[in-house]
Formats: sequence, C-alpha cells, structure tokens
Amino acid sequence: MKKVKLRKFHAASWDEPFIMQMGNAGERGILVPGVDPEIAQAVGEVESLVPENMRRQTPPALPELSQYHVLQHYLRMSQMTMGMETGIDIGEGTCTMKYSPKINEQLVRLPKMTEVHPCQDEETLQGILEIMYKLQGFLSAISGMDMFTFQPGGGANAVYTNACVFRKYHEERGELAQRDEMITTIFSHPCDAATPATAGFKVINLMPDKNGYPDLDALKAVVSEHTAGIMMTNPEDTGLYNPNVEEYVKAVHDAGGLCFTDQANANSIMGIARARDAGFDACHFNIHKTFSSIHGCEGPASGAYGVREELAKYLPVPVVTFDGQTYHLDYERPHSIGKVRSFMGNLECIVRAYAWIRSLGPDGLRLVSETAVINHNYLDKLLMKIRGVTRPYGPDKRRLEQARYSLEKMYQDTGVGTIEVRDRMVDFGIQSYWTSHHPWIVPHPFTPEACETYSREDIEYWAAVIAQISKEAYEDPQIVMNAPHTQAIRKMINLEQLEEPEKCSLTWRAYKRKKELA
Repeated sequence: MKKVKLRKFHAASWDEPFIMQMGNAGERGILVPGVDPEIAQAVGEVESLVPENMRRQTPPALPELSQYHVLQHYLRMSQMTMGMETGIDIGEGTCTMKYSPKINEQLVRLPKMTEVHPCQDEETLQGILEIMYKLQGFLSAISGMDMFTFQPGGGANAVYTNACVFRKYHEERGELAQRDEMITTIFSHPCDAATPATAGFKVINLMPDKNGYPDLDALKAVVSEHTAGIMMTNPEDTGLYNPNVEEYVKAVHDAGGLCFTDQANANSIMGIARARDAGFDACHFNIHKTFSSIHGCEGPASGAYGVREELAKYLPVPVVTFDGQTYHLDYERPHSIGKVRSFMGNLECIVRAYAWIRSLGPDGLRLVSETAVINHNYLDKLLMKIRGVTRPYGPDKRRLEQARYSLEKMYQDTGVGTIEVRDRMVDFGIQSYWTSHHPWIVPHPFTPEACETYSREDIEYWAAVIAQISKEAYEDPQIVMNAPHTQAIRKMINLEQLEEPEKCSLTWRAYKRKKELA
C-alpha cells in the first residue's frame, strides 16, 4: 500500500443553541394558507374533532423563527457533524452505509409521489402500485421467494412480522401451544432473538463453534416437537457465510419447524446465493441498506419481507396483486396476521430501490456484491497488518462484505480499547465506526464494511487511520485516551445515562420497564 497522507480535519464549532431556545414571538418561516370556507363548513371546528379529555390546556411551546434562521441553524448543525458526504463511514458494519444516487431523490420528490395519499381510490394509485408489484418480482427473483410485502417500517419490523407469520402458521395447524421455542444464533442481529420473544416465543441462542459457525450439533440437540422455527443471519455479523446452511434448515424442517433468514447482510450475495435455494421458508431484505435507499437513522426505512407460497396467505394486508390489466390492494385475506404498520409502508424507499435495481440489472447487482467482497477483503489485508488488531472465530475463513475485528490485544498492551479508538477516528475526518451488537462476544470489537461504494483510496485511508491510532496507542496512549481533539464536542455522551429512567424515557411504558430493571 502506498503511503497515505492523513487529513488535518477540524469540525466547525458554532456554539449553536438548541432550536427550542431560539426565535422570537411572531417570527414566521412560512405562512400556512387558511382553510377554504367550504371545507371549514363541512368539517366544522378542528378542535371539536379531538376528544375534550385529550385537548391541550396550553398551546405547545414551539419555537418561532424566520425561514432564514431555520436554514442557518441546520446548516451550522450539519457542519458540526460528519454525514455520508463529509466523512468516510466504512465503519458502519452490518448497516451497509452506501451512496444513494441523487437522481433517485429527485424521483421521490416529484409531485406524483409527494401528493399521493394512501386513502386514494386504487384506480388513482396505479403507478405506485405497479412499482410495488414489479419490485416484489425483482426481490422474488433475487431471493427465490414467491411473494413480498413492504409494509414493515424497517428490518426489525420485518423480522417481527416473520415471528407473527410463524406463530399464525402453527396456530392454524393447532400446534402453537406445543411449538413455543424459536432458535437463533448469537451472531445474528439481536432482533432475531428480540422479536420472537415479543411474539411470545421462548428463545434459544446457538453459540459459534471453533470455525465461527453456529454449532450444528448444538442445534440438533435442541430441536424438538417444541421448535417453532429458526431465525438466523447468513452471512452472520462476523462476515462468515455458512456453506452448510442447508443442514441447519433440514434439522429444523425434520422437526416440523419453519426457517427464516435475516438478510440484512445481503450486500455480498445478490445474484450469488438465494434464500430459497438453501431451503428457507421466508427472508427479509433491508431496502434502506442493500438496495440503496437512504438509511434514514431510525426511519424512514423499509423491511421487505418475503415468503414461499404456503405462507403467503398470512402476509399483512393489503398486498398488491395484478389481474393482467389492473393493480389492486387486496384486503380480502382471512388468514392474514393483519397490519404491522399503517398503510402500505414507506413508499419513498420502494421507489428508490426500484430505480436502483432497474439501473443495474441482474449483472449489475451481482457486480455490486462482487465489488463489496473484493473491497472488504482488501481492507482485511490492510487491517490484519496493524499491531493490536485480531480477527477471532475461524481465523482461516474468508469473510465476505464485513468482519468483526477485536482490539483486545491493544487494550491489554496499552489500555486503549475500541471506544477510545472510535473516538480518535473522528479527528481524521472519519465517521467513527460501529463496534458490535450486544453482547460483545468478541472483546473490544469493531465491524467495518467496505461496500461497493468506496474506492481503493477510501479503503487505504481508513486503514491508515487505524494504523496511526495503533501507533499512538503504543507510543503515547494519552493522545487516544483524550480524543477527540478536533470536534465540536470533546467527549461522547455517557451511554449509561440512556438506561436511567428519570433521564431517558420516551414513554411511560419505557419508564416503568427501566424502573423495574433498576
């Protein structure tokens, strides 16, 4: 690798107040037009539509600002942080942070999209329904499944939908009381354990064997007449693709269970490996990751959930159908689990994904995956030369589009661990990195994912920053310990505060749960 010059990055520091602390009474950014008299006459007073016991006693204390000051505020805030287009975010492993073409943003902002209302008559929704129906077909071809829904509002919502579908399947067969156990793997996404638990199942976690794969013998030991199914990721968050996945599927099928694969990490297998070909009954994709709709940071997102024909009758309503001439929203599905979200899902994500797939075609999708794998393995070669960096579990196994590395050796040698390295990275103009889902089975983890978006120069720069921080850790660890040095905020927030009920509870239910845990 050629010598890389590290950037002298320094974030802006505007000492910007919170927007709730800004403004003056009477300032306005936009004048909302009044209600047409005929509408007002037909609807009446808006206040009367809200039950009296739910009406505010005092108006909300919203800031009053001019449009100029609103734009100025958010520009300054953006300069104090590093987003997709200011920093390199290879480090957001398991999230597939990639570039989303700006032309797709133009598509979703057309009036034909922004003015669509989900309660319109389906005769006036033929365009968007056609896009949804055809995208279902694309994802069916990529995965081998027979039907998809886009109603779930993200990956975890799609995985929860799967738990509900599995529950409904066993309920209709009269076996739900008996089949109350769901199996998952420790290196699958945590939602593969959390969502079946929420749906009422007992959850069994499989630990990895010496090769890093879920222990097959352990699986065979726990499957029984109580098994509802397995919900697993392949490749797992370690970046390892399990070549013997059919044996896991067979073991569960032989016991009468169903098999689901969480394909949040599908960025490396499009056009190469299909869920159905491995025997799975259902799968999901993160439209807002693999298929290059914007990630959204908690939304808007879209979890595309697909099933084989036998399970299609359980999908949330409505599903989009086509009779050869007209596209329909089909609500007449008596076996459906019902809705998992309002309306039809986040349609902006659907349009972006449709445009992205159409622009690439089948060969282009496979090239995306091949490029992602090549990029990561180049990064892997660079990282494994750096002092203090190791790659546990199956050290001789090739990773695909990501890997979970460990800085445990660096921590033992210097006292500098993954949190300190993460904080130091932003001083070089990099968007930090993702450590790992909990629990940290890999000590002091970090999980980069150099997907197809990034250039060789980006990858070399990212590795060079890790190398520089390693050098600092072994020579003068206080430089890393006291980082970041060039940011608007010197230290990250104390994450332990997020579990304190009085300091962070978004709902009464969350407050009670945290109080019970405390």
